[in-house]
Amino acid sequence: MKYLKKSALGAFITVMPGKNTDNAVNGWLVLDKPPGVTSTQSVGRVRRIFNAQKAGHGGTLDPLASGVLPVALGEATKTVPFIMDAPKSYTFTLTWGEDRDTLDAEGEVIATSAVRPLRRDVEVALGRFIGYIDQIPPKYSAVRIDGHRAYDLARAGKPAATKSRTIHIKSLEVTHWAHDAVSLEVQCGKGTYVRSLARDLAHALDARGHVTMLRRLRVGNFEITRSFSLDELERLCYTGSVLESLLPIDAPLDDIPVIGVDAETAGSLKHGRSVGSSDFRSHPDVPSQPERVLAKCGGTAVAICDVSNGLLRPRRVFNL
Repeated sequence: MKYLKKSALGAFITVMPGKNTDNAVNGWLVLDKPPGVTSTQSVGRVRRIFNAQKAGHGGTLDPLASGVLPVALGEATKTVPFIMDAPKSYTFTLTWGEDRDTLDAEGEVIATSAVRPLRRDVEVALGRFIGYIDQIPPKYSAVRIDGHRAYDLARAGKPAATKSRTIHIKSLEVTHWAHDAVSLEVQCGKGTYVRSLARDLAHALDARGHVTMLRRLRVGNFEITRSFSLDELERLCYTGSVLESLLPIDAPLDDIPVIGVDAETAGSLKHGRSVGSSDFRSHPDVPSQPERVLAKCGGTAVAICDVSNGLLRPRRVFNL
C-alpha cells in the first residue's frame, strides 16, 4: 500500500513501504507525459516500471497538457524542491470564440464571442504580457484558499475568488496562425498559469478564448528533447535497458558549485555533522563566498551543504 509523505522542504513523494532497498533506483527521468492522464497517475506508472521505492515530480501538468514532467526516483526525490522554482517554457493553442469555466477544452462554455482578432493585433497585444505582470489563477487550479484546493471548491459548487499574483513572462510569441486559433510559445517563471495567460490575452483583444492544446517544452535544464514516453519506457524495460534513461540525482543542481571531499569528510557529512573550514577552505573547487555547495566523493553525490560561519552544514544527505 502506498502513501504520501511530505519532505522537510515541502515536496510530496510517493513511498512504498516494505520494499527492498538493496538495489534501489535513484535518478531523474524526463517524462513526456501524455494528455488525458494526471501527473500523479503518470508518476505512478513510472514508479512501477522502475520498481522504485520512492517517486516524486517537479511541477504538476494539467490532465489536458502533455510534455516535460521531471520525475525523481529514490534519493533524487531529495532534490525535487530545487526544480520547483525553475523557469519553464510551453507551447499552447488559444482557440477563439468561447470562454470556459476551466479555461480549457474540458470545461463548460460560459461566454461566447464572434470576434476573431487579426494577427497584427495579437502581436501588438503580446507586449502587454512581457515582464512582471499580475495574474489571477484559474478557479480550477491547485491554489489553496483557506486551506482548500481551488479545484476542490469549484467542483463542490463553492468556487472562491483566487487572489492575483505577480509572475514573470520572459518571452511570448506567435508560432502558428489560423482564423479560429493562434499557437504561441511562452517562456515564464514560477507560478504562471498558461490557461490564465490565454484568457487574459483574449480579453485584452475584446475576444473570448480558451486553451485547446498545452505542451510543456522545458523545466529548468530538463528539455523535451531528452524525454521518454511511457510506451518507450515500457519497451526499454522489456529489453533490460530502462536504467539508461535516467539522469543523475544531481541533474537539477547545475547552478550549485561542486566540491570534492575525501571519504572521512563524506562520512562526517552523511552523519549530519558540520565540517570545519580548515577541511575545505583551501580546496580549489570552493568559490570564494558560496552560499551552498554540493559535496561529492569520488564523483558520487554526498550532501547538499549550506556554507556559513566557516562551516559546511549538511542540508540534504544522499544515501548512495
